[in-house]
Amino acid sequence: MHTLYGNSISGNCWKPAVMLHARGLPFRWIEVDILKGESRTPEFLKRNPNGRVPLLVFPDGRTLAESNAMLLHLGEGTSWIPTDPYLRAKMYEWLFFEQYSHEPYVATVRFWVKFAGKAQEKAQEIVERTARGHAALAVMEKALSSTPFLVGEQPTLADIALYAYTHVAPEGGFSLEGYPAIRSWLDRVTTLPGFVPMPFHG
Repeated sequence: MHTLYGNSISGNCWKPAVMLHARGLPFRWIEVDILKGESRTPEFLKRNPNGRVPLLVFPDGRTLAESNAMLLHLGEGTSWIPTDPYLRAKMYEWLFFEQYSHEPYVATVRFWVKFAGKAQEKAQEIVERTARGHAALAVMEKALSSTPFLVGEQPTLADIALYAYTHVAPEGGFSLEGYPAIRSWLDRVTTLPGFVPMPFHG
């Protein structure tokens, strides 16, 4: 059985959890309280020197970090990864976009505001990151205005990756009122086979 070390409020941890669920792969969830530094203990750092969750441990003891790497591994051989080379590359494009242009702004501001109590301490940085988060949402809105999913007519791992923090963006002060295509897409993602809601508690 797989073991997934994660935190239930984390969109990055939700990604592999929902894919394991969608694949019908039984797994054990171990909650890691990042607010208490549990991902930085010597014991955890032996498993993942980067000191972050999620961390996937395979039945044979091998480990894999980074949520999108987990998505790619768990999606191997399924319809979640397009067979067409160009569409597959477009999926990768969205995965990189999520980690570089979306998550550092939408997810980080949400964490500071809702969980870390740093709204005042980080006020100026929140203003700057909020602007960049809305820029990312605008890119998604444009794409989803012409296709039901990010890579076209069929759902891919890109939709799982970007649903994770987009659907909780309002928790960080990002209103989705001006993004009708995103709101419709969020509803579509919840109807996909194997979908489980966040927060995920195992």
